Parts: sequence; C-alpha cells; structure tokens
Amino acid sequence: MALALRKSDERGKANFGWLDSKHSFSFGHYHDPKHMGFGPLRVINEDRVAPGGGFPTHPHSDMEIISYVLEGALEHKDNIGTGSVIRPGDIQRMTAGSGVRHSEFNASKTAPVHFLQIWVIPEKKGLKPSYEQKSFSDDDKRGKLRLIGSRDGRDGSVTIHQDVDLYATLLTAGEAVAHTIAEGRGGWIQVVRGAVGVNGSTLKAGDGAAITHSGALSLEATADTEVLLFDMGA
Repeated sequence: MALALRKSDERGKANFGWLDSKHSFSFGHYHDPKHMGFGPLRVINEDRVAPGGGFPTHPHSDMEIISYVLEGALEHKDNIGTGSVIRPGDIQRMTAGSGVRHSEFNASKTAPVHFLQIWVIPEKKGLKPSYEQKSFSDDDKRGKLRLIGSRDGRDGSVTIHQDVDLYATLLTAGEAVAHTIAEGRGGWIQVVRGAVGVNGSTLKAGDGAAITHSGALSLEATADTEVLLFDMGA
C-alpha cells in the first residue's frame, strides 16, 4: 500500500468574492500538469458560496458530477426539468452525458453553503443526461464505510457511470475503519473535516491522498472526522 499525499494548502485556489474554491486537481485558471486527476477522478473542488451567490446557467457534457454538501443548502436547476435543494447528508449525481445546462446557487440569503463538487470521467460518451439524489443520515455513516455511490447503484447508493465505489464515514476520535483495495485497483481519500491517520500518515481537513497500490487500508480518527473514500478501477 502506497500513499501520495495532496496537502490542503498545496491545492489550487480561486476567490471571486461570492466563491472561495480549493482545487485538488487542475481546474479553471489553475493548471498543474502534476495534478490533472487520478484514474477516472478528474475534479475535487471544495467550494464555499456566499449567501445569495452561485453559478449561473452553464453547460456540461460527458462527465459524472457529484455534489456533496457539508453545510448550508445548494439549489440546483437545469434545462431538463430537474430542480432540487441539496443539504448535508445528501448526495446528488448528475450525468451530463450528451449535454445539459444547469445552475447552482446558495439557497440561503443569509448563510453560506460549503460543499464538494466532484467530477468523474464516465465509462462512455454521449450518455443520456440524468440526475439522482439520495440522503444518508449521520447514523448511516457513523463508525463504518457507507457506500453512497457505485457503478451498479447497490445498497441504496447513487449510480455512477464508471467503475467507482464511493464511501463516506463519520468517525469519533480513536475510532477506526478498514478497507482493502483489490489488485489492479486504486483509490483516493479526501478528508472532509477533522483528522485521520491512514497507514501511518496523518491527513487533516482538505487533505487528499492517492492510493497507488493494492492492499489493506486503515483509517483511524485522531479527531472527530468525516472522510470520503474512492475505490476505483485502474
């Protein structure tokens, strides 16, 4: 098992006043050829949007876009008739496929919204645009790795059109979970909040790590923490 750390303060940055964004991989005006993604994982942006702010209607195609809200509420609208508000505990998957136009706005005029925007390259181009949104309570994720996204939508997870299993966990300090990355697969860990020890390395909020070899993985919280784990085909 080998980890390649991506520390929070090394990420790309963009601040437009209404938006404060941190980029784990190259995105927008931030370009780093050493950080163009990992496997099918192309984007992890940690976004904070000011009250009343948001992304006006814009196009996407041939991408699986996952929204994971940490605080506040994110309002989504699109040109195929879907509209929803995403709150903490929710995960939304948008298949941009052959093309979609959508907007994302802070649903509150008084409180900021803090969320992760995750892009996964789909297994094929030209898929029919679609959306899926599900909610997972804190109890669903506490002390265990809860599958929240997968290729086959098993165990109540949202369907991601790529060979990716996405897990979420909430751990109290001293609590641990284990996972095995199978031969021929890779992974990515993203610490949402708190701090966690991963096979001898310490990761804090905003840190990520690429898992470049198969083997046993141990996550032990050193503070109350929330972590996302991607288990992906190579």
